[in-house]
Amino acid sequence: MRSNSKIGVILAQIGTPERPEAKPVRSYLRRFLSDRRIVDTNPLVWQPVLRGIILRTRPRKSAQLYRQIWSQEGSPLLVNSQRQQSG
Repeated sequence: MRSNSKIGVILAQIGTPERPEAKPVRSYLRRFLSDRRIVDTNPLVWQPVLRGIILRTRPRKSAQLYRQIWSQEGSPLLVNSQRQQSG
């Protein structure tokens, strides 16, 4: 390897809710779990499950978990991704 070779880093972020509260978590989960690259299931089957069950039950529970790791700066995933990008 030559001493002047460069190393590249790819940062990929799957997203994060805006706030650790049920409504923003629901919005995030709707976008995230509707992405066909994340859930590779026929939307005619998946969307009723997502909207009828998951988005009615999971946001409140997930918001509680997000509150446990959320910092004053915001979502740890977003904060750390931004630090890696700039650093």
